[in-house]
Amino acid sequence: MKFFHLSDLHFGRQLHGYDLYEEQHGFIMQLARYLEEEKPDAVLVSGDIYDKAVPAGQAVTLLDEFLTSLNNVPAFIIAGNHDSAERLKYGRSFLEKHNIYISVLPPQNEEERLKKIVLKDEYGNVCFYMLPFLKPGMVRHFMPGEAAEGEEAIIKALLKKEEIDQTARNIILSHQFYKNGNNMPERCDSEQKTVSVGGTDAVDISVLQDFDYAALGHIHSTQPVGEEKYRYCGTPLKYSVSEAGQEKSITVVSMGAKEDGINIKTLPVKAVHNVLKLRGHLKDIIALASEENRQDYISITLTDDDIPEMVKDQLEAYFDNILEIIADNTRTRQILSEDVADFKELSPYEAFEAFFKETAGREMDGQESLLIQEIIEEAASKIS
Repeated sequence: MKFFHLSDLHFGRQLHGYDLYEEQHGFIMQLARYLEEEKPDAVLVSGDIYDKAVPAGQAVTLLDEFLTSLNNVPAFIIAGNHDSAERLKYGRSFLEKHNIYISVLPPQNEEERLKKIVLKDEYGNVCFYMLPFLKPGMVRHFMPGEAAEGEEAIIKALLKKEEIDQTARNIILSHQFYKNGNNMPERCDSEQKTVSVGGTDAVDISVLQDFDYAALGHIHSTQPVGEEKYRYCGTPLKYSVSEAGQEKSITVVSMGAKEDGINIKTLPVKAVHNVLKLRGHLKDIIALASEENRQDYISITLTDDDIPEMVKDQLEAYFDNILEIIADNTRTRQILSEDVADFKELSPYEAFEAFFKETAGREMDGQESLLIQEIIEEAASKIS
């Protein structure tokens, strides 16, 4: 049995205001080629299909392109924390007739179980269990005790009800924050940083010990959690500047007899435009410009003590898609060293308000203040 493991597609994503439709369309075209070459038995997608609960029209078009690219290969798709259950499950009954199975919510009553699909090969059954993203509030009405304890207790109780057949090969799809003991997975700046060891939303990977492979979603960097068989496949594209140094890929998992374990390889995904971080003096940054990186998405950190007022206009003569220009020099380091203690006690809005006043030399006007409040509220809703 061979299958592709994907997650965190984030269709509809933007990067510092740049539309990533071309990048995501390019990924789908590469996926289609790999499906033709590798001929997997299934495709697993472990959540965050969309970037927003209410996806834009282009995002829906991308999902349509993605499903079409599968070309009748069975697919198992679960909802992530960015997805709307109501929207993602649209057409689910029709899609199941074409071997596309979607699960959007954890069980909603005592009798309900996880969605389970069984495929067969020469070694017997391969059972796929689908566990969408969950929060305690989703199950509190029938699991009040576990909900009070947090996600780990909920998942442990749900899996206990499944009575998993240990003679078969068992695979679970899950979109949750998993850790291995006190070891937390590596996270990017685009992901929530507030989870602490022992926090109710951090789930120990030991709850998945009955599975031969855990296809995990939610973390953007490809990595195992403890053992190789518990794996975050990461995003197929770079969705933040903090991911600039990562190599994105599609995870391919093969398994024979149960006692033989699993084999993992990756297939590289090449973006239409790369994400790069450049740091140095202005003249050195300009010297790095080339036809190869002109259209890439560029984050620039300038270390000059004297930065020209129209520096962005100057750099745009060399780079078409500048994400941000950051000043890191004697003056900015002094400001941070003097004010960092004060900023620790401020709310996100207050911190930005103080930063704006320091850098712009004036207070925000009413429209700017309202815009920042809306941005902070939107960001908070994504990580809640």
